[in-house]
Amino acid sequence: MTDVNSRRPALTFTSLLATAALLTGCGALPGTGEGEKTVTVWLMRGSASEDFVKRFTADFEDRHDGITLDIRIQDWTGIGAKVTKALGKERGDESGAPDVIEVGNTQVPQYVEGDGLLDLSLESARDLGMHDWLPGLAEPGVDTSRQYGIPWYAANRVVIYNKDLFRQTGIDKPPTTRAQWLDATRELNSGGTQGIYLAGQDWYTLSGFIWDEGGHLAKESSGVWSGTLATPAALRGMAFYRQLQALGGGPKDADEEHPPQAEQFARGDIAQIISVPGATQLILQKNPELKGKLGYFPIPGKTSSRPGTVFTGGSDLVVPANTDDRNGAVEVVKALAGEKWNTDLARTMNYVPNKTTLAGAVAGEPGVAAMAVGAAHGKATPRSPLWPNVEAGDNPIKKYMSKVLAGGDPSTEAERASREITHRLDERG
Repeated sequence: MTDVNSRRPALTFTSLLATAALLTGCGALPGTGEGEKTVTVWLMRGSASEDFVKRFTADFEDRHDGITLDIRIQDWTGIGAKVTKALGKERGDESGAPDVIEVGNTQVPQYVEGDGLLDLSLESARDLGMHDWLPGLAEPGVDTSRQYGIPWYAANRVVIYNKDLFRQTGIDKPPTTRAQWLDATRELNSGGTQGIYLAGQDWYTLSGFIWDEGGHLAKESSGVWSGTLATPAALRGMAFYRQLQALGGGPKDADEEHPPQAEQFARGDIAQIISVPGATQLILQKNPELKGKLGYFPIPGKTSSRPGTVFTGGSDLVVPANTDDRNGAVEVVKALAGEKWNTDLARTMNYVPNKTTLAGAVAGEPGVAAMAVGAAHGKATPRSPLWPNVEAGDNPIKKYMSKVLAGGDPSTEAERASREITHRLDERG
C-alpha cells in the first residue's frame, strides 16, 4: 500500500493540544486542520504510476483549499470482499475508509447491489460529459437509468501482426472488413506460417463477434437473466470464430494463456494474434529480433465503415454512499475523469481515455490508437451482479467453444451452454 499524502499543514501548539485530546477520545481525525477534510482514494496497483499519483495529488490540493488527498494503492487479489465491506451501511472507524474507489468496469453491477454507491447521474450529465463516454465503460455503471460508475480508462484487444510476414505474402495494408481479414489470413496460412494463432476458448474475442451480429451472451427480461448463445445472431458470431480459428494452430481446448499466446507469436512463424498491445513487451522479451516488425490494427467489422465490436476492460470510479465528504469525493472524481488528468493518465500508462472525443490524445502510439478505434464500439459483459458466477471455475462459454470447434453441433452445444448460464444467473440460487 502506498500513501502519497505528504502535504499536511503544520499545526499550532493550541491545535496540537486539541488534536491530542481528539485522538485520545476518537482514535483519528478526518482532516488535519480546522475545517480541513481528508478524502481517501483507493486506486488499484498498476493502474497509475507513482509519478502520476504524486502530480495529481499536488495539483488537486493546490486547487482545492481545505482538502487533503490520501491515495492508497490496493491489490486486485481479494479486492471484491474488501470493497463490499467498505460499502457497508456504517462507515468504519478504521483509518483508510474510502471516499472514492477505482473498480473494474464489469464489477460495478455487483457493488450497486445493497445501495452501497452514490447516484452520480446529476454530475455525469452536468459536469462530466457523459454523452461522449466509451460505452464499454459507461454501460456497466448504470442501474435503472442511474449512473453509479464513472468511466476512468479502458483497454481492449487489437490485432498484433508480423509486418514481415504480411509483406512476404504481398499484403501491403491491414484488412478493414471481416471478409478481407479472412482472405488475408488464408493467404498467410501457408508455407510453415500460421495465418493467426487463436486459442479455442478466447471467449472475450468471441463475444465481440456475437455483438457484431446483434447477439448477446445473456439478456434480462422482467428481472430474470437468461443465456442467449443459441440465438441465430450468436450462432453467426460463433460460425465466424470457427472460420478464423481454423486458419492457424491454436489449441481448441484451451484459452489464450495456456500456453501464453504472446510466447507462441514470438517464435516468428505466426502472422497475427488478437491481444492487448501490451503483449508486445512480452513478445520482444522473448524475441528481440522482432523489434520494429510488429504492427497493430483494430479488429475488423462487417463493413469498412465500422470496426469490430470489442470487449472493453478498464476501470470506473465510484463513491461509497457512506462517505462523510460527498463534495470532496465528487471533486476528486471530476478531476480524475476530466479531460486534463484523463488524457495525462492515458498518455502515461498507454490507456484509452474515457471519451471518444479524447482519442486523439493517444494517436501517437500505434497500438493504443488501434485500441481507441475499437473502444468507440466496445461493450462489457452482461450487467447482472451474478455474472462473475459465469466466469468462475468451469466457464460454460469456454466449454461450448471447444465442443463446437471439435465438431459438435453448434445449436445443441449453444443450448446446453445457455441453460448453464441461465442457472448461474438465477438469483434464487
